[in-house]
Amino acid sequence: KLNQSMDCNKPGFPKKILANNLEEKHMCNSCLKILRRPLQAQCGHRFCSFCFNKIVSSGPHKCSACIKEDLFEDPTSILKEGGAFPDNAARREVEALAAVCPNEGCTWTGNIKEYEVNHEGKCDFMIILCPSCKELMRTNELERHNERECPERTLNCKYCKEPFHFKNIKAHDEICPKYPMICEGCAKKKIPREKYVDHIKFCSKFRAPCRFHVVGCDMSVEKEKTHDHERACSYEHLNLLLHFIMGIKVSLESLQPQSLELAGHKIHELHRALRELDEKTKVAELSRRCQELELKVGTFENIVCVLNREMERSSTTIEAYNRQHRLDQDKVEILNNKVRQLERTVGLRDLSIVEMEGNIREMSAATFDGIFVWKISDFTKKRQDAVAGRAPAMFSPAFFTSKYGYKMCLRIYLNGDGTGRASHLSLFFVVMRGHSDALLKWPFNQKVTLMLLDQNNREHIIDAFRPDISSSSFQRPVSDMNIASGCPLFCPLPKLDTKNSYIRDDTIFIKAIVDLTGL
Repeated sequence: KLNQSMDCNKPGFPKKILANNLEEKHMCNSCLKILRRPLQAQCGHRFCSFCFNKIVSSGPHKCSACIKEDLFEDPTSILKEGGAFPDNAARREVEALAAVCPNEGCTWTGNIKEYEVNHEGKCDFMIILCPSCKELMRTNELERHNERECPERTLNCKYCKEPFHFKNIKAHDEICPKYPMICEGCAKKKIPREKYVDHIKFCSKFRAPCRFHVVGCDMSVEKEKTHDHERACSYEHLNLLLHFIMGIKVSLESLQPQSLELAGHKIHELHRALRELDEKTKVAELSRRCQELELKVGTFENIVCVLNREMERSSTTIEAYNRQHRLDQDKVEILNNKVRQLERTVGLRDLSIVEMEGNIREMSAATFDGIFVWKISDFTKKRQDAVAGRAPAMFSPAFFTSKYGYKMCLRIYLNGDGTGRASHLSLFFVVMRGHSDALLKWPFNQKVTLMLLDQNNREHIIDAFRPDISSSSFQRPVSDMNIASGCPLFCPLPKLDTKNSYIRDDTIFIKAIVDLTGL
């Protein structure tokens, strides 16, 4: 049954982390990645714990690998909850595989177990998204980016101490109540914006519009000179006021008679007051100013028309830019989809190449007469790996009793296994699933002889056995290979250390002979 406490919330490891080529037995039959927490189903296929639970979460499913390999058997090939067990042997093999970090620039190396515990998701060279501005960067660049580069980073105003986004710095300066201002009148500096209005109310040097600007006076004067200006320009101010009142009279013609009568009375009083002035001089000056104002009004109307036309052209241009931007976004999305499709195609081709390379290596090392000699070089290092638990077991290439015969391999534990752990070299025989199994007699019942060769050809270490036909190890395989069977106490380790003729040039030779009688 499944171990409910098992960490099963992730699919397989990416194939890019392998330092060497991926073997098919180490690949999940669902996600096609390296097995993570492998489970073996009743049909013999292996899945990541996450992948298996995902498959059976909606109910029983047929094993796609069985269907693909034309080995479907009901009910063995039905995947269902509780229908798989943890494959600890496969897990140890996978965790011992040499690994590298797939992130560009990272030099980390180790095995898959170390990668999962110490490096996965923690690499300084991993590409991540800035949570604020969504820019891509390496993990080790995030802190500097957040402090110096991110356009969405938050700053505190050095004047009012209020927080704001970096991109809004200019907008904040326009409204900051503590921002330092300069008086245009007295040239005083560093006046906080919140006190600027109060300052100009009392600043004698500040230039303000004339009080008669509402009727057309366009002069700006310092506050301390306001009275001098009004005395000097009283005649002009009265002319402006007359023109303004005449405009009001025209507007009042549409009002009620009572209102018109009242307005007429006021206008009559104003006329009487104006007649007291020098009428000839004032009327001439007033006519001249009216002509100037009419000229200005005409100029302003032309400017407004030009601005309106420019606004229309700008709106048209902006709309064209927006349409082009939307088209460009659609093209980018199409290209992104094509890139993702090409990546999937390349991944499938890489997987096919790995599978073909494995088959070529297997065929080049295979024999077809039931006799196989396995050369194990770098013996010292491999034995140290076995003692340390990094690679306790090794599989030989496959060999056959004939071209269409039984497919077999050897499995060796250089530091022993089971009852022979740490005291003996353990050697086992494994029956594998072959292409011609349907044509062969089952269970497998041929005598097997295992040998550690004395390289002086004097005293070979030999052990032989005839299969127990009731054991599942010798039935027709339903997965890549059956459970190994053989000799856990094949050779005492001290015998290897004292007799150098078994180890020469840091190499040993294992020989297997399968009796072909009756085949």
